[in-house]
Amino acid sequence: MREKNINAKRTNRPQSGDFFKSKNGELILQNGLRFKGQIPIWQKQSETGEVVFNTGMTGYVESLTDPSYSEQILVFTYPLIGNYGVHKDRWESKRIYAKGVVVSEQTIGWSHPQSEESFLQWLKGQNVSIIHDVDTRELTRHLRSKGVVNGVISSNKTAKPDLTTKKPLVSIDKPILYKTKSATKTVVLLDCGAKENIVRSLQNRKLNVLRVPHDYDLSKEKYDGVMLSNGPGDPTDYQPAIASIKRLIEGNKPVFGICLGSQLMSLAAGAKTYKLKFGHRGHNQPCRDELTGKCYITSQNHGYAVDKSTMPKNWQIYFSNLNDGSVEGIAHKNKPFFSVQFHPEACPGPTDTEWLFDKFTELL
Repeated sequence: MREKNINAKRTNRPQSGDFFKSKNGELILQNGLRFKGQIPIWQKQSETGEVVFNTGMTGYVESLTDPSYSEQILVFTYPLIGNYGVHKDRWESKRIYAKGVVVSEQTIGWSHPQSEESFLQWLKGQNVSIIHDVDTRELTRHLRSKGVVNGVISSNKTAKPDLTTKKPLVSIDKPILYKTKSATKTVVLLDCGAKENIVRSLQNRKLNVLRVPHDYDLSKEKYDGVMLSNGPGDPTDYQPAIASIKRLIEGNKPVFGICLGSQLMSLAAGAKTYKLKFGHRGHNQPCRDELTGKCYITSQNHGYAVDKSTMPKNWQIYFSNLNDGSVEGIAHKNKPFFSVQFHPEACPGPTDTEWLFDKFTELL
């Protein structure tokens, strides 16, 4: 009887009727290129965002709830999305941050013992647009050759992408303290759009975590180290955070940056950043540790990078991307400051570089 009950949860699909019916729609890029597809008949809104692609084979729940995708339309290159439904414990924040989703095929049925709803139900509940039956291979090839652009998902053939770019700053409103049993150290997490697994990764190492807004004044807090989080947008838009990090690196307490946090640390140190042609978004980016020569496969989600020619004195390149040679991490030559452009907490993706959290904990 128990096995029968478990199997009953594994396959589910919502009531039929009009829910899965679709109508003609298009993804219209700002350069005029159009990609035909299908959108649900209940989807009324047209959504504009920067069109980017993710090469991961799994992890659509974690990706869409990653705040780094704020103000973006996410194209999944893997052809089948939604086959294992949606499980709430996989969320990296409290909601979907991507403005729209583009897939080749979205499944109606789904199978997983822990999932609660289908991919399409989830998107409707979150009021997020989707277009499916799109030639995502052709679309991705275009974005790789021409670079990412704004686009709009719509059934209105006269719709045009909004070319006014919003600053997608994401942060909490007030500090949150995560108390951890047996913890003797406290880490401040400067939240610029932090994924929940960063908090979990710190707590798993018996650390209290004080999560604060990106423009928070750290001078009034007692702590043992600082974590600089991931987040969306242009790193130069985070001037209060950069000013705060400048003060941090004048001291000696350990500072560890992830993704956007790496760019912010670089800007605070005196380096410059630039926008990549189409970014790094996926779970298979090879990076070399320049201190040991060892290669790791990493999970990434970023559209900006650090200009290696502007690296300041007393700082060195920590990791490099083996696909395009871009900077994937920096480290101070003498002080306990380091950062990585990829996600050592993964979710989704490989956990090869999780040891960086151990390194940070030891520095405390």
